Amino acid sequence: MDSRPHAAEQASALGDAARASCRLADLGPKPYLGGGRDPRLQHPGYRFGVDLGGTKIESLLLDHEGTELWRKRIPTPRGDYAGTLRVIAALCNEARDAHPQAAHCSVGLGIPGSLGPDGKVRNANSVWLNGMPFGADLERTLGQPVVMANDANCLALSESADGAGRDAETVFAVILGTGVGGGLVVHRRLWQGTSGLAGEWGHVALPWPRSDWGECPGPKCWCGRTGCIEGFLSGPGLARDAGRTDGDALQTLTAAQSWKPLESTTREICDTSAENAAGEAVDRYLDRLARGLAMVINIVDPEVIVLGGGMSQFRRIYQEVPERWHAWIFSDRPVNTRLLPARHGDASGVRGAAWLGAQGRR
Repeated sequence: MDSRPHAAEQASALGDAARASCRLADLGPKPYLGGGRDPRLQHPGYRFGVDLGGTKIESLLLDHEGTELWRKRIPTPRGDYAGTLRVIAALCNEARDAHPQAAHCSVGLGIPGSLGPDGKVRNANSVWLNGMPFGADLERTLGQPVVMANDANCLALSESADGAGRDAETVFAVILGTGVGGGLVVHRRLWQGTSGLAGEWGHVALPWPRSDWGECPGPKCWCGRTGCIEGFLSGPGLARDAGRTDGDALQTLTAAQSWKPLESTTREICDTSAENAAGEAVDRYLDRLARGLAMVINIVDPEVIVLGGGMSQFRRIYQEVPERWHAWIFSDRPVNTRLLPARHGDASGVRGAAWLGAQGRR
């Protein structure tokens, strides 16, 4: 999952101000003032989801069959704890106003971080949330339960519900972006483990490290360890391996030229030395991804592995990684695990948040 260093002290001050200033009664569901039975109570099963990112907040409303009814994306009020609560509540109300039958929809929220045992946000790149009980505050703001999870878990849930893994009983989802995270769904239910750590694939050591590729001990990770999978397989990790200092993975992939994205073509790069360095880095990336996923297959043996995030949009992953991972899988026969891109693309996270909220109501 994408994460940044803690800013608990700053967030605590912002949170105190937020709770003092928020007029919670003004932000909750609007009462029905018409005559007779409230028509909003007649259509249960609606799901409202929010994907809270560092630069944008995306929200949508699904019906009981998973059909999208409403969607909106707005800038994130960066550094504003009270403002973040307010805009999410306003989005929920706007969706309910547009579809009154969804007044009692469930609410799910995905963040690029995680929740500690005390229910407070940790390691979120939206640093004003770190150390704060954002879920509890949002519940008080909305006047109803809110279910939260990290963005990789939301991706897994979305793709298991009606995405690339909709026909599978076990789905392992991976985000390959600025950070790296994983999530596991079993029998269409999110599997978080006894301590909420299931799927933390990005912060285990890269398996079967190669000293000739500089993998021992490997790059320093923000978590304080060295050699984490995230350090190798994140976008900045690929860029660094190709000799770039700007963390731009897209330029690295473009320079390699053979890495064609799923829905577009790469630009031509004339710098031969950059092309060679990028091509070698891409080859190492594919090998490392194959090793990392082979470890998942050895432990979980999922039917489907779904990839999301910016790095997931390139075709060679799906062609070459399954060919490479067999060397590391403990089996004397080909495995049946399928490697697929997320069906819902960058909308999968917010869809997963919506499904997450519905699960929390059961």
